[in-house]
Amino acid sequence: MFVACSESFTDPRDEQSYDIVQIGSDVWMAENLNFDIDGSVCPEGDKRNCSKFGRLYTWEMARSFCPEGWRLPNSADFGRLIANVGGADVAGEVLKSKRGWYKKKNGSDAFGFKALPAGFRKAGGDFDGIGGYAHFWTASSAPLERAEFLMLEFSRNTAVMDAAGRGELRSVRCIREQSNIKVKSI
Repeated sequence: MFVACSESFTDPRDEQSYDIVQIGSDVWMAENLNFDIDGSVCPEGDKRNCSKFGRLYTWEMARSFCPEGWRLPNSADFGRLIANVGGADVAGEVLKSKRGWYKKKNGSDAFGFKALPAGFRKAGGDFDGIGGYAHFWTASSAPLERAEFLMLEFSRNTAVMDAAGRGELRSVRCIREQSNIKVKSI
């Protein structure tokens, strides 16, 4: 089930507003987190990119900076999201935004998730992937000081789970803690 939202959530910490969407029984932010904390960065190091793509965070930051009432999704939450939109083979296509992807490999945004390709920053400080990749941290750790993330790519219609070093910076999508709360449909 997909419910488009006519309302949004306003983060009381900085009064920033986020569109929200209900997919299945979960309520997701339909925009990347853009809460400015020490150590977070704008994609490509350009402040203008924060308003479009949100900020990038290390895994440790990501685990603790969703607004009150929201949390960093774990791998199971992303697994449910993927299942609710038709499976991993089509999830990239239906979750990607209709604009902004490299070589016009945009998605259909059939569920209102509006995934944008913010790219990421490597632990060494180099940025990569803006326009081509959307990487969303999960709360799930992985062996060898790594953590899991959901990856959408410009060149594929799939969604895959991967792992990266916890010191790399990636995007954050928060999920509402009380997922049984319904939102108004348009």
